[in-house]
Amino acid sequence: MSFPRKAGHSFAFLLLVAFALAAIPHPVFAHVEQGQATGFLSGLRHPWSGLDHVLAMIAVGLWGAQLGNPAIWLLPVAFPMMMSLGAVMGLLGMGLPGVEIGIALSALLLGGMVMGEVRPKLAVAVLLVGFFAIFHGHAHGTELPPGQSGLLYSMGFVIATGCLHGMGIGIGLIHRWPAGKLALRGAGALIAGMGLVFLARALS
Repeated sequence: MSFPRKAGHSFAFLLLVAFALAAIPHPVFAHVEQGQATGFLSGLRHPWSGLDHVLAMIAVGLWGAQLGNPAIWLLPVAFPMMMSLGAVMGLLGMGLPGVEIGIALSALLLGGMVMGEVRPKLAVAVLLVGFFAIFHGHAHGTELPPGQSGLLYSMGFVIATGCLHGMGIGIGLIHRWPAGKLALRGAGALIAGMGLVFLARALS
């Protein structure tokens, strides 16, 4: 799919912004260290503390809004469900190779889907979102404390994830206007550019 000239210029600008953001100190992209999660409020705050999580979850909402019904609600439902599965895997100590790489790729590829306004079959979109959700969930799961605190923490981060999806859907509603479509593709380019930054950090 070809981009209009203005979109190409916007894409180049957004990539420059993305790489400028790479200069932000590493802790901005860090996750809560293992064993530091301590209840509902901690779980509610945690997804907002990592830019990689935030952008990937917003991208899910943006892409769902682009695709329309039923993807607009299926994708935000599939993500928390599969994220919960990944969290259980992490809590049980089941290994998942390349978690940070998977999280980085989620921002890169989901952002790319929004940037290109890619419209695969619904099952493919759901599987892609669900696959990446496992990596995000596993990162959360390794941080879960035992017992009631862990349950409350899980509830918190699932609610926060839903809020981020909702933000993405709300923003994505501008898709109904031509200028909004272009703006969403620019946002997808920014998310994909940041995904490259996250991937570089994960591989370093």
